[in-house]
Amino acid sequence: MAMKKRNFAITRRLRDLVISCIIVGVLVLLTGLGVLERPDLTVSDALYQERVATDGKIVIIGIDEKALDKYGPYQTWIREGIARTLEMLNESEDCHPAVIGIDVLFSGKSDEETDGRLAEAAGEYGNVIAACAARYGTEFVEVDGAYRRDDFSVLAFEKPFEGLAGAAECAHINAMLDGDGILRHHLLSVQLPDGGEVSSMALAVANRYRAGRGEEDVSLPPADRRGFWYLPYCGKPGDFPVVSIMDVLEGEVSADYFDGKIVLVGPWASGLQDAYLTSIDHARQMYGVEYQANAIQVLLWEDYKHEPGGGIQLAVLAVILLLAAMVFQRRSLRLSTVLWLVLGGGWVLLCMWAYRAGWVLHVLWVPMGVTILYAGGIVLHYVRAARERQAVTNTFKRYVAPEIVAKLLKEGKDALQLGGNLTEIAVLFVDVRGFTTMSERLSPSRVVEILNRYLTLISECILKNGGTLDKFVGDAAMAFWGAPLKDEDAVLHAARAAMDMVDGSKTLAEELLAQYGQSVSFGIGIHFGEAVVGNIGSPNRMDYTAIGDTVNTAARLEANAPGGTIYISRAVADALEGRIKTTSLGGTIKLKGKTDGFEVLTLDKIIEKRG
Repeated sequence: MAMKKRNFAITRRLRDLVISCIIVGVLVLLTGLGVLERPDLTVSDALYQERVATDGKIVIIGIDEKALDKYGPYQTWIREGIARTLEMLNESEDCHPAVIGIDVLFSGKSDEETDGRLAEAAGEYGNVIAACAARYGTEFVEVDGAYRRDDFSVLAFEKPFEGLAGAAECAHINAMLDGDGILRHHLLSVQLPDGGEVSSMALAVANRYRAGRGEEDVSLPPADRRGFWYLPYCGKPGDFPVVSIMDVLEGEVSADYFDGKIVLVGPWASGLQDAYLTSIDHARQMYGVEYQANAIQVLLWEDYKHEPGGGIQLAVLAVILLLAAMVFQRRSLRLSTVLWLVLGGGWVLLCMWAYRAGWVLHVLWVPMGVTILYAGGIVLHYVRAARERQAVTNTFKRYVAPEIVAKLLKEGKDALQLGGNLTEIAVLFVDVRGFTTMSERLSPSRVVEILNRYLTLISECILKNGGTLDKFVGDAAMAFWGAPLKDEDAVLHAARAAMDMVDGSKTLAEELLAQYGQSVSFGIGIHFGEAVVGNIGSPNRMDYTAIGDTVNTAARLEANAPGGTIYISRAVADALEGRIKTTSLGGTIKLKGKTDGFEVLTLDKIIEKRG
């Protein structure tokens, strides 16, 4: 038996492990396919990205609405305007910016004089970096004699016009959004089809600034195979100092203000369509020139974040979820709740700590996974509890009347209070006549077998007719009608149960007579009247039963009834008048505790057919 239990426990654990592996496998697969990508990125951005005070080295000259209102459409004056701006900023050899990044693409030619002026102004002091840009798309490329699809292929590359390209260093200004439309990464360099490489504006500016100070180039951030690195923004839209290009051109801001600083010149008006939603602010757009400023600042600080590969994080997720699933399946709801809170909250805290240590983890993967498993565990606990409750209920019904079980389940603790109510009920007692004599001649196992057959017949007759089986006492039984469920025809149902017992016992009697040469029969008594019905006993042990003179009278009627006879009281006969046939025994039967004149009758037949 112990070995069988051990094998069952092992089988159950293996089954739970297999189920857990399947569920966790599905969750990890869905996570890997990107089901949680958007909400995870949103939560991660909110948790990780925060404003940090900058050192004031970066200043933006914005081509803003004020300048557009004064000078007219962008295309008509921008080249001359930026040429004049460069001339004014570099007017003095002793007072000029450390580096100037022009976040405006001048790829086509304009009039020769303006282009020449812009190129000359950009090359005079060697501190200007001009913009270029790559256009990416899909094409098929040849690799080892075979063609493969490349979704990140450079289809075109726009350089500044020839004079500007020769006068100033060129760097790309590509800003490429993540799949959810948020600008979260920075492209370190562009790999050209001819094998050349063009660094980003931010990297070129940072290195030029370092070089001007006699320092080494910045260390490169950790980038993926395409060259993208995670950008921890230091400022929200509008955080970097901005000066209108009009104020520079009109002399409202002195060139001294820009001395030794990094100056970025770029669009600062919504109509110029150079603005993006970023991971530090999903509500307000950030202009491209300020995006470059953020990247430059982070490169100078060398405050880089590593993004572990998706495979590593999925493997960690699988291990955590598998352990959680095993606990949620078999442990208590309280322990499961504690584990859910620890894993969910603990993972968020771990992600915050890891980010400060330089690692970017998926914030939502573990909390969402354990929440799904926890919810599933609650459902599983509920189903198991319901099944166990049903099993206990079914077992309980074998010991207690189903009506009483239903009352307990419905009323809960209230149904377990001691006390009772005065109720009109029909009470039936039945006893097996001749059983004691027979039991003396048979083995104990045979006695139990025969007794169980009779008691089974008794209980079936009572329950079939809607009665409450109160108790078995040896080879006798007590039942009543009218409680705990109301019964408008309680007396008739008690009478029918008694007649069913008598009829059913005849078949059993014939079998016993054939086997043992002796038969048994039922003596039955029925009375109708008021009795106290409820929980009788002590708080530790109680019975739902009926007590009172009505019960005692029914018991004494049964005690005097010969085998195969049903004794009833006048109260029963009056309640069923016209529906039964009886024979009055008058006062010939003396019941203990009853005065002379108590009439006893035999129930001979029920006239009314079953409804």
